[in-house]
Amino acid sequence: MTILGLTGSIGMGKSTVAAMFADAGVPVFDADAAVHRLQGPGGALVAAIEARFPGTTGAQGVDRAALGQAVLGDDAAMRALEAIVHPAVRAEREAFLVRHHDSPLVVFDIPLLFETGGERDMDFIVVVSASAPVQRERVLARPGMTLARFEAIDSRQMRDTEKRAHADFVIPTDVPLDETRAAVLRVIACVRDGQGR
Repeated sequence: MTILGLTGSIGMGKSTVAAMFADAGVPVFDADAAVHRLQGPGGALVAAIEARFPGTTGAQGVDRAALGQAVLGDDAAMRALEAIVHPAVRAEREAFLVRHHDSPLVVFDIPLLFETGGERDMDFIVVVSASAPVQRERVLARPGMTLARFEAIDSRQMRDTEKRAHADFVIPTDVPLDETRAAVLRVIACVRDGQGR
């Protein structure tokens, strides 16, 4: 089995590219979706998060806005949250691999792949990228997003230029969708042929 690590900074179009891999028949593990499940109503992490960050959960599970306020800009709090979340996501990822053990290729969609050292577990790295103005426009169009919040999130992520420098493949998303989809299919073909870069 070949494992592709798919990553990209906020607003780069990673979810769109992940969906293209799935449409092409490649199983995709979505780390963000796993976190949402684990932090949703009845989620396995809700009690631990409430214990460490009182007042950030309720009947709906984790209140992401309240949790964000509790950890953004506070490195110690962010590390405490990551110590709760990352092992659980790792377990979900391992269960995904068991479910798809007969697939020749799988994709791990992990936003903070480089930031968490996860690239070491991947056979190839795919970075999704767009120009800074396109990224900014996309992110600021999200409901509830502010410039300050965007800058706080962006400051915790490796620079796009650095991610691209460490990538085996770069998929552009500031181009027509057909071009992005063609790039995805080229990556799949290259990986299946055992080629990188």
